[in-house]
Amino acid sequence: MGKFIYLDHAATTQTSEEVVNAMLPFFSEKYGNPSAFYGFAGEAEKAVSYARKQAAALIHANPEEIYFTGGGSESDNWALKAAAEAYADKGKHIITSKIEHHAILHTCEYLQKKGYEITYLDVDSDGKISLEELEAAIREDTILISVMMANNEVGTIEEVAKIGKTAREHGVLFHTDAVQAYGHIPVDVEEMNIDMLSASGHKFHGPKGVGILYIKKGVKIRSLIHGGAQERNRRAGTLNVPGIVGFGKASETAGKTMEENIKKETVLRDHLIKRVLEEIPYSRLNGHKTDRLPGNANFCFRFIEGESMLILLEQLGICASSGSACTSGALDPSHVLLALGLPHEIAHGSLRLTLSAETTKEDLDFVVDELKKIIERLRHMSPLYEDFLKKENKE
Repeated sequence: MGKFIYLDHAATTQTSEEVVNAMLPFFSEKYGNPSAFYGFAGEAEKAVSYARKQAAALIHANPEEIYFTGGGSESDNWALKAAAEAYADKGKHIITSKIEHHAILHTCEYLQKKGYEITYLDVDSDGKISLEELEAAIREDTILISVMMANNEVGTIEEVAKIGKTAREHGVLFHTDAVQAYGHIPVDVEEMNIDMLSASGHKFHGPKGVGILYIKKGVKIRSLIHGGAQERNRRAGTLNVPGIVGFGKASETAGKTMEENIKKETVLRDHLIKRVLEEIPYSRLNGHKTDRLPGNANFCFRFIEGESMLILLEQLGICASSGSACTSGALDPSHVLLALGLPHEIAHGSLRLTLSAETTKEDLDFVVDELKKIIERLRHMSPLYEDFLKKENKE
């Protein structure tokens, strides 16, 4: 097998060995349904209860405020749809941002068809919303603010505590999509004034198909999935015990290793960014320079198409992306990059490289060395680049 370098950790991560080992007994030995009353099911019920404590501890929540779901998209849908329905008597106005994940944006589109009004906040060139614009957008009939904690494409970390404080002062619910943040950066739901929070297991070395929705005690929110009485009558369906156990174990591990991982990933990320910006002409970093996820580097390269880069990188055994994994097959440029103010022709040349603590400096140096060759090759095939050089030479 040739070289393999995985730099798409924002899309998904490898499930760690210790997480897999924690999950295995609940597939074949302790396979009881935790909702059953007999003793054999007790092992599964205890495991779910412990995982709930592990997940809550990572964000300084109470275990009874953690609800297990099928992943981040379900959690986002649940937070928005159920809150909209529960608080419809107060109003039908919701505030979000233009750079949210499509699990939020498409849910907002659905709610608009149901008669809700959505305000989409602009972001600056770094991807941050304006707190002043947020304050000005709040109305008497505003029932919910949903702004992501960290962007999945450009890595910008929003001022969540201040957003939550503003929401709290106006008596408005605050939900944050923390799918990219949970397990990677410190989160405290109390200090950050968060009423609801979404997270997904496979983004921090847990299993796919399991997530959480944190719902602050006292928040009035209805069920999204109806049927049984699972999850304290709020989320029907037989619990995914192995997945939940894996989520809990990954949460516990993340809490123990987070500080060390942040330091290591930040050094690697900054080394990658420095080399790219210094050695590849007409390149730019997307997202905030410092207030960004430790493992995220997102670039745009003028005069080329991002898809061509990905194909050539893949041929070298390098896994990367041009943006969100949920829209990787789309031909349109990233809605996030357009919201940052980039023109279509530049946004098309984007590349997202997301690393982990296991990534090495040697891996990144190899990627940059090869990327320089790829971009030079693609630019020499570009009539736009040729025209640009002729114009530069004339001047």
